[in-house]
This record gives sequence, C-alpha cells and structure tokens, in this order.
Amino acid sequence: MTDSVPTDDQPVAGGPQPPAVVPAPTQEATEAPPLKLWDRMREDPQYAPEHLALEAVRRLGPEAAQWAARARAEQPGATAEALAEQAVRKFVNHARLSGAVSGAAGLPGAVIDVGVLAWTQARMVLHIAAAYGVDPLNGDRATDLLVLQKVHKVAESARLALGVAAGRERAGALFGSGGQNPLGKVMLRLGVRLAQMAGVRAAKRIFAKVVPGAAIVLGTWANSSATKDLAVRSRALYRQHGGPTVPEPRRP
Repeated sequence: MTDSVPTDDQPVAGGPQPPAVVPAPTQEATEAPPLKLWDRMREDPQYAPEHLALEAVRRLGPEAAQWAARARAEQPGATAEALAEQAVRKFVNHARLSGAVSGAAGLPGAVIDVGVLAWTQARMVLHIAAAYGVDPLNGDRATDLLVLQKVHKVAESARLALGVAAGRERAGALFGSGGQNPLGKVMLRLGVRLAQMAGVRAAKRIFAKVVPGAAIVLGTWANSSATKDLAVRSRALYRQHGGPTVPEPRRP
C-alpha cells in the first residue's frame, strides 16, 4: 500500500535557498463532519460509513500530509513511531472530549456524537498514515478506514461499497434525494451505522444521552477506548507499509 505522490517543482539552482515553507492546513470542516456530508449520510444511511470515509480522505488527507511535513521539518530527528504517537495522543484526547461536549439530547445527540467520533477517528488514522510515510490523500486510505474501523472485514468488499457510495453520491448530486423515509427511522439507522464505524455500541451512546450525568463518564470512556483500539490497528498496518519519507502535501 505504498503510494507515490507528485512532488512540487524543485527550487532553481544558484545560491542558497530558504527552507521550504509548508502551508498551514485548512481549518475548514475538520473538527466535525461538514454539513453536506451530514445531508448525504442522512439521505443514504446504509452507506454512511462509506460516504464519511470518502469525504475524510478528500478533506482531511491534505491536513494530515501538511502536518507530517511540518513535523518532519520542526523535528528532524523524530522517528515515524514518535510522530505516530504524537498523533494518537492528540486525537485520543479529542475523542475523549467529544463524548461530553454535545448539547443535543436523545437520539439526535447520539447520532451527532458518534458521527463526530467517527470523523475524529478518521482524522487520526490519516495522520498515523502520514507519520509512517503513507500518502493520506490516496483513495486507498478510504478502504483502509473501513477495514480498520471494522465496517468491512476485507479490502475487496470495502472497495466495492465505496464504489457504490461514490456512484450514489454522484446520482444524488444530479437528481437529488428521492427518499421518503421517516426522519426517526433514518436517524436510528444512521446512528447504528456510525456507531459501528466508531467502534461504540449505539445503545451505550443513547444511554449516555438519555440518562443525566451518564454522558460525561460513559461517553468519555467509550470514545477513548474505541479510539485507542483503532490506533493500535492503524499503527500495525502502516508500520508495515509505510515508506521512508512523508509525502509532500499537494498544492492547489
């Protein structure tokens, strides 16, 4: 799963060159799934994990590549293991906090929580990939996300589902959504699919939202545990397939 990435043009020879400045990552829609993705998942809950994985690579892959490039420049002696550990600590903390910050109650709140958690976990996986020199912008990372998050058991079925989701995304953009399912049914189905992706049982998330005071304790523990488990699997995968250097971030 080693990927090659086009690099930027080399600087013109002649005289000392200043160190390359890595552009700062965009902050747009990185902390939580963007609204358009929520709409897409609500309209097509069966393929919600696939839609999230595709969008995560598109939106979060560049951020991960830029983070790795900056980290290498600022910490030239840092190993891939050290960078991966930094990413894990950062996003496990994010996941822990996300279990207690949502103000929405009941089923909508549970769906929001697991969606934000799945997005945070995808962000972590892409950062771990970049730490080990694996291109976080490559489309194969969406396949990795679905397998690592146990939505699919093998890469082949994940690729097939991603292809279906991408086709439905294009069809929805052209023709709009024709779904007439009741909102409550859609939200329940969406919550279950996202909870499966995030590694947290939907019943636990709903319980944490309905019972006063349970959200902080149970949400924090469940999010942290699931994210740590995912980090272990991700590091094992990319430790084997990583390249010697972090890919250069692509520029517009």
